[in-house]
Amino acid sequence: MANSYEKPDFWSRKAFSEGYPARSVYKLQEIDRKFGMIKKHYRVLDLGAAPGSWTVFLLRTLAGSGKVVSCDLNPLAKDVKGDNLVFVQGDLNDEEVREAIRQEGPFDLVVCDAAPLTTGNRVVDTARSAGLVGMAVWYARTMLKSGGNFAVKLFQNGDQQKILREMREIFAAAKGFKPEACRSESFETYLIGLHKH
Repeated sequence: MANSYEKPDFWSRKAFSEGYPARSVYKLQEIDRKFGMIKKHYRVLDLGAAPGSWTVFLLRTLAGSGKVVSCDLNPLAKDVKGDNLVFVQGDLNDEEVREAIRQEGPFDLVVCDAAPLTTGNRVVDTARSAGLVGMAVWYARTMLKSGGNFAVKLFQNGDQQKILREMREIFAAAKGFKPEACRSESFETYLIGLHKH
């Protein structure tokens, strides 16, 4: 039986036709529409950015203003570029990478659509996802300006309530949100932090 991940769906076809490397862009677009997270002249940190759909969306939304700092172990797609784009390649837990990113901040918005390499074992994959979320929350806590916002992907059952409690210590509001562009069989959701204390 064919898995729906193997054939391009509506969102994948739309992404390619609009010049985005992946369908994930529509999740960020929906998050932005609902929560108004991206504003002109913002400095935005995009964690786990490759191949670069979120980076492209951020660059298009900022329209030459502000700055996007993207970081991933893997390079961005070749056509992802902009005068206001800084790309840092490396491990987000590496001290040198953290310092390189810190030099570009502080940030108005931190976004993270990173997913772990999945094993097919939901318990393992969920635990790995929660680890990435913990890393992203660290960046939000240490590198966001006061009043800044945050969005991060989480595999459901990955300590969602515990992470939201931690985020409520950092932000005025924290909530879960599942964009329509998520595949119906996907167990990913997003955690949103608004207005850092």
